[in-house]
Amino acid sequence: MTKTTNIARPLSNYAPFRRAGDLVYFAGIIAADPALGRVITSYQDVPDHVAKQIGMTGEMSTDSKDGPITVQSWYVLEKLKETVGAAGGTLGDVVKLTQFFRNLRDFPIYNRIRTGFFGDNPPASTVVQISELLPTSETLLEVEAVAYIPQRRDA
Repeated sequence: MTKTTNIARPLSNYAPFRRAGDLVYFAGIIAADPALGRVITSYQDVPDHVAKQIGMTGEMSTDSKDGPITVQSWYVLEKLKETVGAAGGTLGDVVKLTQFFRNLRDFPIYNRIRTGFFGDNPPASTVVQISELLPTSETLLEVEAVAYIPQRRDA
């Protein structure tokens, strides 16, 4: 494992990822910041340059409606990128995503953000709607992943 300061931190007693040979399994990631003790829910929770890049309009009606899933999508995928990096890989090594949504109407916004992370070669995906996610009702999305990251044989 490399630098782990920015990886997705589990909210309970489980590993952020586990290696099984050349496959690495990543625990589900949600938009919760354990250091702050809360779920990320608005454009104010991300850096200003990111908020503008991912779609903040400055219009309260639009930003309050689309903002929560937009910032949660960015936060989850950014943490996935950092966690895959800590496991020795890149997002290009991710071969499978499973995405859990509280409301499937959020998928188009998430998909736009996901395209920014994975480009034209996204991993295989499964999308599921569920009734609730931990830790609070503000949690709209959880993403788990599997990556193929060959082990270094000379290590």
